[in-house]
Amino acid sequence: MKRESSLVTKIFAFLVILIFSAQPSDAIPSDYPRKIVVFKKWYGQEADQDALLRNFGAVKIKRLSLINSQAVHLPPGAEKLLKSKSEILRVDEDLVITAVDKKTEPKPKSPHPPPNRPERLPWGIQRIYADLVWESTAGSMIKVAILDTGIDLDHPDLWSNIKGGINTIKPHKSADDDNGHGTHLAGTVAAIDNDFGVIGVGPEIHLYAVKVLDKKGEGWLSDLIDALDWCIDNQIQVINMSFGSLEGNQSFHDAIIRAYQAGITMVASAGNNGEDSGLIEYPAFYPETIAVSAVGQDDEFASFSSYGPQIDLIAPGVNILSTYEKGFYATMYGTSMSAAHVTGTVALILTTSPKWGYDFDNDRIWDPDEIRERLLDTAEDLGLHPHQQGAGLVRADCVLSCHPK
Repeated sequence: MKRESSLVTKIFAFLVILIFSAQPSDAIPSDYPRKIVVFKKWYGQEADQDALLRNFGAVKIKRLSLINSQAVHLPPGAEKLLKSKSEILRVDEDLVITAVDKKTEPKPKSPHPPPNRPERLPWGIQRIYADLVWESTAGSMIKVAILDTGIDLDHPDLWSNIKGGINTIKPHKSADDDNGHGTHLAGTVAAIDNDFGVIGVGPEIHLYAVKVLDKKGEGWLSDLIDALDWCIDNQIQVINMSFGSLEGNQSFHDAIIRAYQAGITMVASAGNNGEDSGLIEYPAFYPETIAVSAVGQDDEFASFSSYGPQIDLIAPGVNILSTYEKGFYATMYGTSMSAAHVTGTVALILTTSPKWGYDFDNDRIWDPDEIRERLLDTAEDLGLHPHQQGAGLVRADCVLSCHPK
């Protein structure tokens, strides 16, 4: 029986190879499930990987060199056969990730406040006392990547701080925002100190627009992994990830680990599942990220915010005014907005010595664990449950003057 079963498997494998290798790749249905095929370390040549995958009818989407894998469309039945190959480590789902926000109020009719309306200091920026440190540091030269729907590259309150970026969904196109979510985060992190609009946590931070989500605020894990690889190559120091998935997998975690090992501090929104399951989403669930929940103007826990033992900090996430696409401004709610406050604060920490991002006493780069420790040690206890607030409210002013608890 075992011999017959083995023969049937070999015949099926041969038929799959014969059928799909005979078809041009553009003739294979693009609605085959998206998978991430991870190869063993010793099998790293892209040409060899391509050839092997073609034999099983896979349609290549992109190579993910960060974790020695490829994102593909995989025909039915091929996954089981691939897993039996000695070159294959595993096959993971190419998960869907979505922007984490609660709701948006209507956009104003004009692209920026009227000339007679002075620049506004959003309540969240004021609540974490970011404005108290600007005479000493405003985040200048620190490279912060907003991994999201892109950034409005022409926004008058942002454009001079935007220093680069990439669109990992469509690399031949720009990282301009077609949703608004990413621009809103960018404004909270680094809106310019000028005569109009709003001002961010670090108004001189260098922003990088990394588009991993489409105009609907949706994206794929493979595009995120591609983006993390780009951030490592471009020596990004801080990453804001205000999106999530209720599922994780090893490819997801491995990519986060690679960025962490590269010395990048990653801030992630916990999710907006407080009125449902309360579950913290990935990547905030991973210990290599700084997971952030949301608080309102009354210092009360936001009912929509996810919660759990993975929460590190809490930050303003209710009624947050910031920049928006097409030169507009908007008020938004969500742990997305909370994460942006922490991201800006991390950048301020990285400017607290003569060498940007260096510990002056030890002459070495601050690693993500040291950043986390500084944030947790100087957080303000709001008296909330630790699963809601973590160590407490992030305090931007403490990058200079507060003593650890």
